[in-house]
Amino acid sequence: MNQEGAEHGEKKLPGLKWGGRRFFRGREGVIFPVDALSGFSYVLRSRCALRAQDFTAQVIPMRSKEIIVDPQLIIVAGREKSLLRRHPWIFSGAVATVKGRPVSGQTVDVLGQNGQWLARASFSPKSQIMGRVWTFDAEEAIAEEFFLRRILESAGRRQDFESASNALRLVHSESDGLPGLILDRYAGVLVFQLLTAGAEFWREAIVGALRSLFPDDAILERSDVDVRAKEGLAARVESVHGRIPEQIEIHENGVKYLVDVHGGHKTGFYLDQRDSRLAVARAAKGREVLNCFSYTGGFGLAALGGGAAHVTQLDASAPALAMAERNRDLNGFAAGSMDTTCGDAFQILRTWHKEGRTFDLIVLDPPKFVDSKASLNRAARGYKDINLCALRLLNPGGRLFTFSCSGLMEDSLFQKIVSDAALDAGRNGRIVRRLTQAGDHPVSLAFPEGAYLKGLEVLVD
Repeated sequence: MNQEGAEHGEKKLPGLKWGGRRFFRGREGVIFPVDALSGFSYVLRSRCALRAQDFTAQVIPMRSKEIIVDPQLIIVAGREKSLLRRHPWIFSGAVATVKGRPVSGQTVDVLGQNGQWLARASFSPKSQIMGRVWTFDAEEAIAEEFFLRRILESAGRRQDFESASNALRLVHSESDGLPGLILDRYAGVLVFQLLTAGAEFWREAIVGALRSLFPDDAILERSDVDVRAKEGLAARVESVHGRIPEQIEIHENGVKYLVDVHGGHKTGFYLDQRDSRLAVARAAKGREVLNCFSYTGGFGLAALGGGAAHVTQLDASAPALAMAERNRDLNGFAAGSMDTTCGDAFQILRTWHKEGRTFDLIVLDPPKFVDSKASLNRAARGYKDINLCALRLLNPGGRLFTFSCSGLMEDSLFQKIVSDAALDAGRNGRIVRRLTQAGDHPVSLAFPEGAYLKGLEVLVD
């Protein structure tokens, strides 16, 4: 590195060359590039005049991750309305200008065309959602204390759900004011996911907050979801603290489940279906139950706990069905009370219809069929097909519990799809209950996109 003097009046301001630019530390500790004095005056926090004699500069070492300026997103005129309504997403098309040189995940101030301060957000240059709002309070700084406080507040809102289960979601991303952070707790084991560039940027602060707030818990990171690729992030699974058991035993509404947090779906279990599993249990007494897309048997085991006569678990994964059988044994249910079938649900339901097999209660909880607006029509056909197959297998007076976890699938469209399936099956049905995600997966009033899970309990003639 070459040092060189710069003559300004009677004082010499030594500088440091780094990547073709020179950097100085001013009297008040402000770090800035030399060219920022004329080109980026808005980045200076001090109120001193921009005169060389006002600064006593010194050479300082620079690190590649140091933030040199306070960047801003300037919003297109008229596109600030959603921010004024406290919606946390800023799409790239709503951004008129990116001022400064923010790195991926860095915190940026969001301003209107008239200079009005609107929010403080994380910056994601590779995503269609360029900014995700951390705060709408101009006085709230985004630092380690911010994450400690938000996680503590979010976990505190879950106290009312602890009596039903020892497995809960403690942070639900945007709906808890922490975009991109998912935090679930399984009987003393914390499992978190970082879904966005902003959450990734503050990983150390988030882990530090978890260690501080839950000192006795083990911590596992499961940042292995596809959405990270849209943020330019690689997948990561890592044991952060403590010993993570191969399987964790949890309880929910009187039923026990073994959970694989290392490689299971989501963070290991479908915690969002807690209320729906209870609804199935209450409707299952004395019934012949079919649980499609059963995974490790959640709905079917809840049905057995509710007194079902017999449960058939259907899934394409043999290891998941093996776990369902272990869960059956864990609860002490008789071996003959449950059987498993491994294969494609669409094909198997058609075969059973030809064979004349029937059930009193059927659960359809398929994986997400919709991952983009372009795939919505194809997904709608898939939902109709599987509901048609199930409706043909229901005995008169039977119940269909049918779900969609696709956020892009609107409630009204999902109801129409199920209605069309009933029409094609020659069955009449009545919705007796609408189902949604459990209360530890809340939906912010300003963020309707948080309501992704929808379900119908249908009484079929």
